[in-house]
Amino acid sequence: MTNVSIFGAAGRMGKRLVDLASQDEQVSLVAAVEANGHPLLGQDAGTVAGIGPIDLPLTSELPEDQQVVIDFSQAEAVDGILETCLAAGRPIVIATTGFGPATVERIETASRSLPIVWAPNMSLAVNLTMKLSEIAAAALRESGNRTDVEIIETHHRFKADAPSGTALKFGELIAGQLGIDQHQHGRQGTTGVRDANEIGYHAVRSGDDAGQHTILFGMMGEKIELRVAASNRDCYALGAIAAAKFIADQPAGMYSMYDVLGLN
Repeated sequence: MTNVSIFGAAGRMGKRLVDLASQDEQVSLVAAVEANGHPLLGQDAGTVAGIGPIDLPLTSELPEDQQVVIDFSQAEAVDGILETCLAAGRPIVIATTGFGPATVERIETASRSLPIVWAPNMSLAVNLTMKLSEIAAAALRESGNRTDVEIIETHHRFKADAPSGTALKFGELIAGQLGIDQHQHGRQGTTGVRDANEIGYHAVRSGDDAGQHTILFGMMGEKIELRVAASNRDCYALGAIAAAKFIADQPAGMYSMYDVLGLN
């Protein structure tokens, strides 16, 4: 049994985590945490999540018996959560995105003392598609043909960062295989002939879309499109729960969903 605490438990993803973790027989949900001053503090986390009371109030404090923290909060809260986990010696699953360089450095530093799963996307399908993208990019590199890579992502209107952390991770993995070091975020005006040494990113924000990513490899006379889409947010929550089970007994270090899913 893995004791799990959820940071950001009253958010869109946090509510799904509360619901699905409470149904998982291998998980004991011991804390549903929100920021100090949150208007729902003290209310039952299950009621807030829409599943009925589970006898677990929303709190701003971590309990002593928690084993793994899942963070699905906001980028600006992660520094404080890292400090809390470092002080308590607790493993952490970081599913929040939109960090600046300073926070990235703090996460990397913390991984020397804590086991951390850090991934921009917890979905099984997304991580499998990332692996397929790496395989495709490596094969296209070996072919010697020029390949134009474009990444199009769509998310709900409430998403605060663009392009998505998932799109950036796709780009990082593909760039590493193809030796590309330029990243172009959108295009406007008379841009001229496309540069071969770039990956293009395009972010769409619309309605309640749970997330779509299309990776386009364009060659002369043919193309490859890899597309992955979520129909709801449960895939992200289930992946985060799987990551929590995985990280509970790991030594200090930085882990990815490739490690969780055995894709390395």
